[in-house]
Amino acid sequence: MLDRHVRTLILDRLRAYPAVVLVGPRQSGKTTLARSLGTRTFDLEQEADRLRLDVEWEQAVQRVPEGNRIDPIVLDEAQTWPAVFPRLRGAIDADRKRTGRFLLLGSVSPPLMTEVAESLAGRLSIVELTPILAVEAPQVSLDDLWLRGGFPDGGVLLPAMFPRWQTDYIALLTQRDLPNWGLPAKPQVTERLLRMLAAVHGQVWNASQVASSLGVSYATVNTYLDYLEGAFLIRRLQPYFANLGKRLIKSPKVYWRDSGLLHSVLQTVTRDELLARPWVGASWEGFVIEQSLGLLSAQGESFEAYFLRTSDGYEIDLVLVRRGEIWAVEIKLTSSPGPEDFARLDKCAAMIGAKHRVLISRVPEATEGEGKLSCSLGHLLKVLGER
Repeated sequence: MLDRHVRTLILDRLRAYPAVVLVGPRQSGKTTLARSLGTRTFDLEQEADRLRLDVEWEQAVQRVPEGNRIDPIVLDEAQTWPAVFPRLRGAIDADRKRTGRFLLLGSVSPPLMTEVAESLAGRLSIVELTPILAVEAPQVSLDDLWLRGGFPDGGVLLPAMFPRWQTDYIALLTQRDLPNWGLPAKPQVTERLLRMLAAVHGQVWNASQVASSLGVSYATVNTYLDYLEGAFLIRRLQPYFANLGKRLIKSPKVYWRDSGLLHSVLQTVTRDELLARPWVGASWEGFVIEQSLGLLSAQGESFEAYFLRTSDGYEIDLVLVRRGEIWAVEIKLTSSPGPEDFARLDKCAAMIGAKHRVLISRVPEATEGEGKLSCSLGHLLKVLGER
């Protein structure tokens, strides 16, 4: 089993809270990771496991692990059985000082978070598991991870499964999971929307344009996007607002969170095909952003992420607010960035008072000095990993 970076964070939270909710996309490795942490697992999508949990409930919740061992009850796909949440609340409230008792897993955020907010507020911690990060699979080249994405069975562990696995994964989501989770669109409409989102990956979101193409309203297409974001398919990167004396773009940018799913939808199978596509720069940009934010999230860091774009063409791909400091990160798909690239980043970063100014490219060696850093993605991840 791969050593998932978030494992340490989960254990820390289990030591501090009665329960932890581990959320993330289907097939990202939640169940495998949870089974390494708890010996009693119940898949609440299965009627047999619901019955088993019902019969064993009193014995299970009263059992105390020996010594200081952490051995939570694992409840997989918890949002599929709402009746379990009041029982969890009762068990936790009966002994609030006991920690590490329950580990809940969920593949879709809105239904699960609704139950959590109504029944378990203040009683648990929420942790997100992303598809596999570069720091978790050093044996896989960054380019291979970029091409195939981070799903374990979709290319990281089984390269030959790409892109067939991704095609089947998206089909399952559109035809079964998303409708079951409440998405009101027909599967055919969802498939069209996903193709449109692939075409505008890394661009400023224009809901009216997409809505017109789908034949639905502006509000409806934004509701659809809410579901896709809740299913961890899409990230909306919000604009950074500052008093710059310039008109700022106020709509979010939209990115596919997993590059392998993006490339599958865009029918791009090989590295040569990827590099030949006109949108390759946007794909690389999204991959760098997801790797960076995924690492910070796995470390349990509190941060805010934005982009900046002014109406007269000044832009920062990623604005990070971390530990009270602003990072301005520009992302280029080149192995030889020029002085003009950093000069432009410097000017934009000065507008928002960024202390750290980072130019990410394909350079083999990092260059650093007085708050400025020109480096590769791998080097940036090492810097962000320094606690």
